[in-house]
Amino acid sequence: MSTSPTTPAFPPLDRLVRGRGPGLLLAHGATGGIRENYGPLLDALAEHHRVVGPDYPGSGRTPRAGEPLRLDRLADALVAAADAEGLGTFAVLGYSLGGALAVRIAARHPERVTALVLTASFATPSPRMLLLLDEMIDHLTSPDRAAAARWSLLAGAGAPFLDGLPKERLGELLAAFTGPANPGLADQADLVRRTDVAADLPGIRVPTLVISTLHDHLATPHHHRQLAEGIPGAEWAELPSGHLPFIEAPAEWLELITKFLDRASAPA
Repeated sequence: MSTSPTTPAFPPLDRLVRGRGPGLLLAHGATGGIRENYGPLLDALAEHHRVVGPDYPGSGRTPRAGEPLRLDRLADALVAAADAEGLGTFAVLGYSLGGALAVRIAARHPERVTALVLTASFATPSPRMLLLLDEMIDHLTSPDRAAAARWSLLAGAGAPFLDGLPKERLGELLAAFTGPANPGLADQADLVRRTDVAADLPGIRVPTLVISTLHDHLATPHHHRQLAEGIPGAEWAELPSGHLPFIEAPAEWLELITKFLDRASAPA
């Protein structure tokens, strides 16, 4: 990827900021964005937290980077966004790739992080996940946007959710997924391929909740167990969802997050 005067090597991250209270830094998934991955949760999270949600290069209103994304640089950029919004310390809520980023943030900035919530996430992608990444890029960048939408739902949502979905709701979801591909899709998927935070896990010393999306075809429970078993004292929770908890089970997801953050911030 080449740089140009209009393509910075690493652009400033556009971000969503809401609410008051203890800091909560959001890290979204690859190919997604803050509003796409956390939309149904944002109002409720902002009732009790100062929420800062940066969009990665190529997501939301953040332009693509002019160089390959690196986990350390992206982790530091998220912390810089928290700095810019006045967060001294903060919990990190990470979804999918955002969970690995949350771990790296805690490893690089341990004095800043108060708790971690890792949902549908992974320490390093398995061979099966790597194969799916290649398929994902092929399908999601296809000019046939209707086919891309069908693949997104089939690969992303859990079978129980899709099997029980009313037909009219299926049409609504397909329409929602028919838009243009995220400009940063390939860049972010490439970062997933190169991500490995396994060596960071034993050094995590903050309260951590690993939320396993039980029907996940992408980041499977195999990946969630690696996180929970690698982080000392990590709590485990299960969500009856595929890889799209913000669509499949937003209320249940929110409840797990808020109850854990309340416990983690309670005086000892």
